[in-house]
Amino acid sequence: MTVAAIFAILNILIHFLYNMVEKLNRLKVEKKLKTIGMTVFTPVEFGGIFNVSANTASMFISRNLASGLFIKLRNNYYILEDSDTPLFFIANKLYQPSYVSLEKALFYYGIIPEFVYSITSVTTKATRDFNTGLGNFSYQKIKQEAFTGYKLTSVEGQRVLLAEKEKALADYLYFVDLKQTSLNDRLNLKKINKNKLLYYVKLFNHPSLLNLVAKIYAGEKKIRRIY
Repeated sequence: MTVAAIFAILNILIHFLYNMVEKLNRLKVEKKLKTIGMTVFTPVEFGGIFNVSANTASMFISRNLASGLFIKLRNNYYILEDSDTPLFFIANKLYQPSYVSLEKALFYYGIIPEFVYSITSVTTKATRDFNTGLGNFSYQKIKQEAFTGYKLTSVEGQRVLLAEKEKALADYLYFVDLKQTSLNDRLNLKKINKNKLLYYVKLFNHPSLLNLVAKIYAGEKKIRRIY
């Protein structure tokens, strides 16, 4: 095959891709993504929705990043800019498998009083941190045996994977025990089922973690006697 023939084929392919991109109407794309609830997506998922190749999807997405239709969250993950997608849902989608836990979940449940800006989650994959235009999303690794205690919960009208109160606290105390974070001295343990907490704590198989829980509850009893 001659060089001229190769360039001719490439031009045909480029022309074909641009024609496919032009067929993706911006307004129709936005409407369909909102209708089916696919506001966070990869190029492969986008291509499947609109029956185009991943390359065509990537080209359309790239062309519409500058226009403000989409926001890039991380490599190969995008969000419809005008979508009001809950941050918890974005966290679930951005790095899988994962569920929202730790400080963000504890604040959500009223276990700690301080507002938490970062969306904190746990995963069985490597620890990661993503800074996006919508906020910071952090993921801490835990062992597979402890990756449980979460459920689908409705948050801002969207179903998200969120740790139960006791599991969020167990996850948090695990990293306190590892000295990777400091202990909040204003934990509201009245909302916690202690037996359930101990069940989740034991999944980490860290004797020192059990000792930490015992010290926290012992300290709470002393405070109650003082007041």
